[in-house]
Amino acid sequence: MLREWGYVAVFVCVFVEGIGIPAPGQTLLVAGALLASRGELGIVPLLLTSIGAATLGSLAGWGIGRHGGRPLLLRFAPADRLARVERIFQQSGVALVALGRFVDGARQLSGLAAGAFGMERARFLFWNLAGAVLWSTFWGLGAYVMGRDFDVVARAYHEARPVLIAIAATTALAVLVWLVARPRA
Repeated sequence: MLREWGYVAVFVCVFVEGIGIPAPGQTLLVAGALLASRGELGIVPLLLTSIGAATLGSLAGWGIGRHGGRPLLLRFAPADRLARVERIFQQSGVALVALGRFVDGARQLSGLAAGAFGMERARFLFWNLAGAVLWSTFWGLGAYVMGRDFDVVARAYHEARPVLIAIAATTALAVLVWLVARPRA
């Protein structure tokens, strides 16, 4: 599918995901970047396609949330719980919009939530675009470099593996000690 439809497939899936419908947008972005690493797609058009689709899809989600999300939320969630969620969103909504794109679920729902909880359009657009650029660049360029320089990355990982294992084991041990030794409330 991706070889035949390329940028269109990436655009549609990332856009649909931004509206709030689960779709393989991130997967197609990564697959497209791997194809770009082999010269079958261009990495710059792929990144621009993904950034545009992510921004526009979440903006559509914001519009849906703004015009119909609150009544729908009130229908399914108790008012006190909704008020708590709204307070949390008011405090950290920017982070949810910009960085939530890296978390499944939050990526699909952040635009809807921002609209339903009244985030101003200009503020949403700025942080939505920032998140789309970060997310598309991270996954797109990461997969592109990994696909293009897989031998170099694999060799570097193989050489660094003992150090990485030691760091992970030390961190796990420190967390375990902290959990056992912390004072109980």
